[in-house]
Amino acid sequence: MLFACKATLISPVSFEEFSVRKDHCIVVRDGIIETVAAKLPEEYKDIPVRDYGDALLIPAFSDLHIHAPQYVQRGVGMDKLLFDWLNDYTFPQEAGFRDITYARAVYPQLIRDMLKHGTFHAAFFTTIHYDACDLFYRMLGESGMYAYTGKINMDSNSPDYYVEDPEESIAETERFLAEHDGLYGEHVRSILIPRFAPTCSEKLLKGLGELAGKYDVGVHTHVVESKAEAAWSRELFPQYASDSDIYEQCGLLQGKGPKIFAHVIFPTKDDERVLKKYNCVSVHCPISTNNITAGIMAVKKMQNEGFRIALGSDVGGGHRFGIYDVMANAVQSSKLRAFYLDDDSRLSLANTFYLATAAGGNVFAENIGKLEKGYRFNALVLDGLQDEGHELTPVETLERFCYCGDDRNITARYLDGKEIDPEEIYTRLKRL
Repeated sequence: MLFACKATLISPVSFEEFSVRKDHCIVVRDGIIETVAAKLPEEYKDIPVRDYGDALLIPAFSDLHIHAPQYVQRGVGMDKLLFDWLNDYTFPQEAGFRDITYARAVYPQLIRDMLKHGTFHAAFFTTIHYDACDLFYRMLGESGMYAYTGKINMDSNSPDYYVEDPEESIAETERFLAEHDGLYGEHVRSILIPRFAPTCSEKLLKGLGELAGKYDVGVHTHVVESKAEAAWSRELFPQYASDSDIYEQCGLLQGKGPKIFAHVIFPTKDDERVLKKYNCVSVHCPISTNNITAGIMAVKKMQNEGFRIALGSDVGGGHRFGIYDVMANAVQSSKLRAFYLDDDSRLSLANTFYLATAAGGNVFAENIGKLEKGYRFNALVLDGLQDEGHELTPVETLERFCYCGDDRNITARYLDGKEIDPEEIYTRLKRL
């Protein structure tokens, strides 16, 4: 399929800069951007052109840390701290996914809402239940989203009703990897998901480490999310140098897949060593860490020191789906950090836009996250953000969307060059 879109394009250039191109055309062939030009080149004069006028066209968002089963508990229990929130709300709710009927009701809603809010690429936590995880994987594949997901592992320090036998957990995880590899090509891929170190025994972690090497897959987990969590990990695993060292020494970082570490708020020097050595992605989830009072990642410092950073909603610890909401909250949180620590923590809109698009998209493919030649046309049209009698610049319009907008301001969505309808996709997923 060959067509063009005309709008004002905003695309990330670097952590510090984005490009703004008014009244430009993007030519798309079979889902890939073929040309970006101020005027439609003569060779394309007969192709269909979708003219969006003064609307913005931006890359679609990436969410590098979200808990799929927690969709139904977003905005609930937000007055709790981490461990109370887990025990009082999260573990009982997630345990319900033993019932495949429950999973079949919840997961299509989650996928629909992510697409509505412009998130087309995501790394998902699930639950310990094989059938529900299998169903979610297939729903993601049918939706067209780009995703990393798998089966959660947890055999320790968890409620009796929501805990696994380590040998069974390893066997079920290997079964999952073997049965799902290549089902949806590069769109949906498997990843290992030990919940976090305190809920996993050394036996379980080492078994998963063997799978990482055998199946060449990555890992997605929580690392130094809070001071309490980091202290607990060190208490349970005194033979290891840091939270991250546990995963390294147990072999979980040997696969070629991405190493996604959510939060990374209080990294030690040894954590930083591991992050650098394995090119790990540290995922900043400011809304959720504010909700559970975990802390604020030193995003700017880590970015300037060469660490790889992306953004995550962390639903349901986070109560907002839109990564554009996460962008706004990341700026707000950085200003608080700078105020209290009197340092250079403050982030700009350009910083967070880069993390939400190019940096996050790159985890899924090298050509996701920008509106440039050779990139996949995964994009959003933004409109309805201007006031009568007062004109905003394109950058101000993008900023207003992040602070004041919602899914109603996303007037068109393109995934692999095809315009999608989240409600239509939701209807299809309900039939699986």
